[in-house]
Amino acid sequence: MTMVVRVWPLMRFLIKGSVAGGAVYLVYDQELLGPSDKSQAALRKAEEVVPSAMYQFSQYVSEQTGLQIPQLPAPPKMNFTIRESWNSGIITVMSALSVAPAKAREYSRKGWEYVKERTKW
Repeated sequence: MTMVVRVWPLMRFLIKGSVAGGAVYLVYDQELLGPSDKSQAALRKAEEVVPSAMYQFSQYVSEQTGLQIPQLPAPPKMNFTIRESWNSGIITVMSALSVAPAKAREYSRKGWEYVKERTKW
């Protein structure tokens, strides 16, 4: 029993590391950080492949364990372009970063005035 207690954290670390490494490899291999049309193609491919893979896996688990796994609901259909969402996100972040120094200066000035008002004798 004590051997299992000692080995379990190592196994968890290895499993998590394997999943993370696989995810990084998949992103690199499918060129998901490249042009948006490749990302959209990968999303469409995943929408086609994942439900059938989940069904096959649930059937395998049912056969091996004798458990009845309920049918998963169909995934929602997403009708939007990744490029537009990505661009609007980038524009929002960049605009927030561009006004950050001015806002920081403004808030610092207001804070300093507030402190000066409260500490007048």
